[in-house]
Amino acid sequence: MIPILLIPGLICTAELFTPQLPALWSHGPVTVASTLEGDTIGAMASAILRDAPPTFALGGLSMGGYIALEILRQAPERVVKLALLDTSARPDTAEQTRLRKGMVETALNGGYGTVLAMTLPNLVHPDHRGHQALIDTLTRMGRAVGPEGFARQQGAIMGRVDSRPFLSAIAVRTLVLVGEQDALTPPEMAHEMGAAIPGAKTVTIPNAGHISTLEQPEAVTTALVEWLKA
Repeated sequence: MIPILLIPGLICTAELFTPQLPALWSHGPVTVASTLEGDTIGAMASAILRDAPPTFALGGLSMGGYIALEILRQAPERVVKLALLDTSARPDTAEQTRLRKGMVETALNGGYGTVLAMTLPNLVHPDHRGHQALIDTLTRMGRAVGPEGFARQQGAIMGRVDSRPFLSAIAVRTLVLVGEQDALTPPEMAHEMGAAIPGAKTVTIPNAGHISTLEQPEAVTTALVEWLKA
């Protein structure tokens, strides 16, 4: 069995993948990486690689996808499969960077709770914004990362490279998955990656936004299991 390494997104913890873990464990030992070390995507990738198994199937959601692509650049011989969930190969736009800087400033000046309250509902499908248990999970993860972790992660995201020129060199079986109403990294970005990666499979998850693993856990688990078995 192949070890499986999963990387959570911005202000997310291992809880992001909790619904998937029981099914994935039957295909190999699962590790959910910490993103609390390093202030660039490259440094985060290096820290994760330091503690990772010699070879592994690699999956990342959102920021975790940015890190996964960097891991593949740093150590391609260690990655046997790749799953890119609700993420993008593109760099930040000027407007995205401006908005991130504003949120970081607010977070570091005592307004982190406000940032979470304003941001988290936009991560999910509009139909799920009233699901209190889901919002509570997102809030719990955000508070676990904290304002300093949020600021560091946002800085890393703002400084990420354009991964699009690298996609055609990916030589492992790749799953690209996206929620059909992902407002942050919308389906067209997933299809762009899927078209550029040789042999990639692109899956769109109905009735899901950016946090597909928690919004539609069964559908995402099915896609990941099929990816591991392929």
